[in-house]
Amino acid sequence: MPPGRPPVSTLTDSQARILREVEAFIREHSYSPTTGELAERLGMAAQSVSEQLQRMERNGYIQRQPRKVRSLIVLRSAEPPRESVSRLVAVPIVGTVAAGYPVLASENICGEVLVEESVVRAGSYFALQASGRSMIDAGIQPGDIVIVRQQQLAENRDIVVALLNDEATLKRLHYGDGVIELRPENSRFKPVVVGPDDDLRILGKVVAIRRSAGT
Repeated sequence: MPPGRPPVSTLTDSQARILREVEAFIREHSYSPTTGELAERLGMAAQSVSEQLQRMERNGYIQRQPRKVRSLIVLRSAEPPRESVSRLVAVPIVGTVAAGYPVLASENICGEVLVEESVVRAGSYFALQASGRSMIDAGIQPGDIVIVRQQQLAENRDIVVALLNDEATLKRLHYGDGVIELRPENSRFKPVVVGPDDDLRILGKVVAIRRSAGT
């Protein structure tokens, strides 16, 4: 956005529809959609969706990184602000994840992050600060805080926090044809194939990302 230009506070009907679809997709998949996926879900031409996304970015509703397929971040919701402020819930930030210790053991907790109650509905949640660049194409940058719902099972393509042979990792889970992989979202990194003798434990599924102020 050009310096000094205030953000536009209104959306066209078409832009609001696209933004709601982006928000719904992120809630469903825990990562942002591509322009093609949005066009397919909305029944619109990809070029039209792309043009609207560009206008929404200029107006401060979304943010994207150049040459990144899934870097779309919603900065302002399509829903109008309500009179009552959404209640915030404190989610513990876990500094370490180790085998043999409950993930939310007091000695593991190094702080907390406030998250909208609508994000953390039922269940237990924890947060981790991402390190490294293995998940940047899923929009997770080094230093970002990922919000994780504790669960021992996950579906194919979920982004998970897992313990593999007692080492914690943040990856996308893939399985099929008897093969389980923990895949990075960065072409410079190779998938990790989980062998029959490996000890894999799912600790939780990523449900939201909080952008670090420095990224």
